[in-house]
Amino acid sequence: MNIKLNRSDYMLLIIYYGVAVLMSIYDYAKKGEDLIEYLLDIPSFVIVDITVICLFLYWLLPNYVLNNKKYFQFTFWGLFTLIIAGFWEDVVGFYSGGGDWNTFKYGFQQCMNYISNTTQSIGLPFGLLLAKKYYEEQILYGNIKEKQKENELKLLRSQISPHFLFNNLNTLDALIDSDKEKAKEYINRLSLIYRYLIQTKDAEVMELTEEMNFAENYMFLIKTRFGNDYEFEIIKNVSLNDKFVPTGAIQTLLENIAKHNRAQHGKVISATLTIDEEWLTVSNTKSNIKPIQESLGTGLKNLEYRYTLLSDQKPVISNTPDTYTIKIPIIQLSNEL
Repeated sequence: MNIKLNRSDYMLLIIYYGVAVLMSIYDYAKKGEDLIEYLLDIPSFVIVDITVICLFLYWLLPNYVLNNKKYFQFTFWGLFTLIIAGFWEDVVGFYSGGGDWNTFKYGFQQCMNYISNTTQSIGLPFGLLLAKKYYEEQILYGNIKEKQKENELKLLRSQISPHFLFNNLNTLDALIDSDKEKAKEYINRLSLIYRYLIQTKDAEVMELTEEMNFAENYMFLIKTRFGNDYEFEIIKNVSLNDKFVPTGAIQTLLENIAKHNRAQHGKVISATLTIDEEWLTVSNTKSNIKPIQESLGTGLKNLEYRYTLLSDQKPVISNTPDTYTIKIPIIQLSNEL
């Protein structure tokens, strides 16, 4: 579940604490409290509540529950946070009420009171936020799954389409007459590609090593079909072990290059695939031909939808007059899923 706050979450907190402040002012007015208590107590409880909620959402839950399952550490730091928050509000209230510090209470029972009071104070807004995030995630998940089914069908059709097979058979026919050895290699690479597509059609993510093997075979098909129109370079700055990307992601990126660019006047289309710790980057030079679609076509939109389901990060695109670059996040299963 994505627990980061968005604009509507902040609006919910503003409305909730706006009502809470008005109720506190009314309550203080009935009791005839001094002005200093209005100025200190009310802002203090709002600031402390929101701070505690943010600590749970951005620190405790992500670091100790969602990713690492460290429930003992979560319990310890959660209770510690509640105690500190309760202690602070007690100090502020004691000071604004003009209490005698010699009578200020300490001890185990006070810590229990701090936990109880802070829990009651943040319980309703925190519960509203979590419930809201849960239902938002369910709606988003349903929409993405529905869209993904449509896109997967389109992707599968494009992968095994007669047009794709026809182009490769034409290339193979030409090779048989001109270079039989290369024709054998072409058949081998093409069979590996189809085997991979069939074996991985139901997989959400695939090991980067497997995707890179597929990419090298796919690059071979492109270079063989178009001669010297394309040049590909692969730069591996890190080990590929325990790294994953959405299945077919690299095929989408390579198809995008071949679809929107053609060598002109002897100027080759150069593409570089760079693998770093957290990102896989594909950058290519551009030709002057007018693309059939805008740079973010169906294939890339499908990839964005899949990342919405699999990761908090999304592909990053940079489009300049000379180069087109897309970065896709590398998924670490132990942290992301």
